[in-house]
Amino acid sequence: MLSQHRWQQLMNTWAWEAHQTTFVALCQAHAEPHRHYHTAAHIEATLRHLDAVVDLADRPHEIELALWFHDAIYRPYSSHNEADSAQWADQFMSQNQAADAAKGRVHDLIMATCHQAPTTTNDQAIMVDVDLSILGASHDLYAQYETWIRQEYRWVPNFLYRRKRKALLNGFLQQSRIFQTDHFEQRLELQARQNLNWAVAQL
Repeated sequence: MLSQHRWQQLMNTWAWEAHQTTFVALCQAHAEPHRHYHTAAHIEATLRHLDAVVDLADRPHEIELALWFHDAIYRPYSSHNEADSAQWADQFMSQNQAADAAKGRVHDLIMATCHQAPTTTNDQAIMVDVDLSILGASHDLYAQYETWIRQEYRWVPNFLYRRKRKALLNGFLQQSRIFQTDHFEQRLELQARQNLNWAVAQL
């Protein structure tokens, strides 16, 4: 369950009203029955990882808002979940008269979780590392993560899923470093590579 207290603290940081309706909508979105990994527990985990590096961020309140929204729209059949989630965040910020520059940065933070292009700012690097932190989790948790992802894509035939998943995981392994910030690289890189190699072998 997402923390209403934490949401309220974030709204206070932005000097916005409570926005209880949006909080409830986010809770409902992350509780959709087709979600197994992209749930409230994932958001809570990313927020804990952000707390560990908050002093390294340039605008931590923007990263936190982006984390709340980055998987708000999640449809396994869709190829533009991040864009749709970013649009929801943009609409929410517009309702609160947020500055265009801030809206643009939050939009870019959410889009960075597509993991398809190099990050261009320190905060984007933190955002991406936080989102990928599951890769460096304990072996048991990572194995459960792979099960959750397969459940979310249960409609994909096994042969196709194995091929696509292996390509994705090998893409991470082929990078010189998976995590962009020193904090996450030093703490999670080795375990992430062990997890990914194990997962590829299972496929």
